[in-house]
Amino acid sequence: MTNIEKYDIAIIGSGSAGYVAAIRGADLGKKVLIIEKGELGGTCLNRGCIPTKALLHSAEIYSHFNNSEEIGIKAENISYDLNVIQKRKNDIINKLVTGIDLLLKSRKIVLKKGCGKIVDEHTIEINHEGNIERINAENIIIATGSEPLMPPCFKFDGKNIITSKEALEVKEIPKDILIIGSGAIGVEFAIFFSSFGAKVTLVEMMPQIIPALRDKKMAKLIQRILNKKGIDVITGTKVENIEIKEDGRVFSTLSNGKTIQNEKVLVSIGRKLNSEGIGLEDVGVKVENGRIIVNEEMRTNIPNIFAVGDVIGGLLLAHKAQREGIVVAEVISGLNTKMDYRVVPSAIFSSPEISAVGLTEEEAKEKGIEIITGEIPFASNGKALTMNETEGLVKVVAKKDTKEIIGAQIVGPDASVLIAELALSVEKNLTLMDVANTIHTHPTLPEVIMEAAKAALGEAIHKAKR
Repeated sequence: MTNIEKYDIAIIGSGSAGYVAAIRGADLGKKVLIIEKGELGGTCLNRGCIPTKALLHSAEIYSHFNNSEEIGIKAENISYDLNVIQKRKNDIINKLVTGIDLLLKSRKIVLKKGCGKIVDEHTIEINHEGNIERINAENIIIATGSEPLMPPCFKFDGKNIITSKEALEVKEIPKDILIIGSGAIGVEFAIFFSSFGAKVTLVEMMPQIIPALRDKKMAKLIQRILNKKGIDVITGTKVENIEIKEDGRVFSTLSNGKTIQNEKVLVSIGRKLNSEGIGLEDVGVKVENGRIIVNEEMRTNIPNIFAVGDVIGGLLLAHKAQREGIVVAEVISGLNTKMDYRVVPSAIFSSPEISAVGLTEEEAKEKGIEIITGEIPFASNGKALTMNETEGLVKVVAKKDTKEIIGAQIVGPDASVLIAELALSVEKNLTLMDVANTIHTHPTLPEVIMEAAKAALGEAIHKAKR
């Protein structure tokens, strides 16, 4: 009888949560195995965060050159080569995948290709192209991620009606495209296609754009900016039916009675959690609506089986998943570590960028928290003016009595970077005074954060009195 390989930790999935858990576990002295049926690095690296940002950077540069006369630079006959853009994107992915592979090998982490299925509390069956093997693990981590939600009613064909996966591989920019869903994926692709000349219509069934950002004022600001870029935004409206005609045009019927025809339709209405087909029901792991239920140690109802990343639901963010990977590895290694979701910043890499952390004004009020807020537009910032990037603002939310910062939202240049200072402020219970009285380098964009904190205190320097 063949000896079964034994590991301290076996991880199903090598995405943001899985590979980070593996590395941290190995650094803490554990013998670690990763089982991966697809690409090393998972969705974020291969079909999500990284490739979209590569495409968006090309779109941003192209847009800058097309609008460079405003800053005194004349650039004529600007063109783009989508094949080169795609090659650059793929080269970046390959470089990062190679880097992760090196990190795993340097720690002697074993990587096995195939589909992993949990047989019992300590056994996983690996199926690689029909070849079956079993391994034994003291602890099992499920990090199987998620994939684009594909409701059958939308009749996906991968050519005319597509998901983000196909959108990342486009060989040519469509003349016009309908994007269903205005979350991060929808907004980012709206910017990408619009930047290269496509007529974009963005349809959202909720009353406001980016429903997860529960701040109506910020949502209206974002919609106004998208409209200025030529993107038609329709909110409070469902797409009820989609049909592909003989000429390849796609006809979409909206709940408001209108019919829109486009060359392509991109559906970005959510993601399906990958909790099926991995043996959870066989061992009794608790699952609700596809979401694996875990506690603050990332432990399921089966003590030695854990789950991290998208498959446990909540915010489907790579950096959240990475933190969960660290937590689970440390818990398994005997450290007193717990997952804290109080401070999870988010960002949408549109143009300008959008970011948030903690509570919005509306969420704080719903919780019965008395608050004060401070807002400063980027138009008042010297650095933003020199960059010709003045759209947007910073908003800070703080408790009225203690002045403790409990949330912030940013629409503007480098919002994904600027939110870090405010995330740290929320994490460490800093006050408006802590930020307002910290000297910020001039001229820089972070001065807007300092000024927003001062504005909440009624002490803003670069804001006119009313």
